[in-house]
Amino acid sequence: MKTGKFVLTLAMAAGLAGMAKAADPIEGLWQTEPDDGAYAHVQIKPCGAAFCGTIVKSFKDGAAFASPNVGKQIVIDMAPKGAGDYEGKVFRPSNGKTYMGKIAVAGAAMTMKGCVAGGLICSKQAWTKLK
Repeated sequence: MKTGKFVLTLAMAAGLAGMAKAADPIEGLWQTEPDDGAYAHVQIKPCGAAFCGTIVKSFKDGAAFASPNVGKQIVIDMAPKGAGDYEGKVFRPSNGKTYMGKIAVAGAAMTMKGCVAGGLICSKQAWTKLK
């Protein structure tokens, strides 16, 4: 009898572990599109009920360099809206401005938009998921 209960308990634990929430598609390490000749690797992870992304490495002319932007949060409070869409804020290091942000994730591709005028005028970048 004890063996049966142990096996049942083990099976239930395995089932619950399998039901654990999978990582959100936005989570991970992303490579930005070049902006003013430089690009970055941005780590996106949960921050409260939303997602935030911080520059972890910068590149210029194809090589890593010590940018003053490493460590800066550029994806700010991106709240999931469903179907791979997120809304929050984005910071553009090249001009030091923060914009209303929108993200659309589809597999290993992300479209990042920074908008002004209530979302009427937007500039976008294509990011690629590294891991």
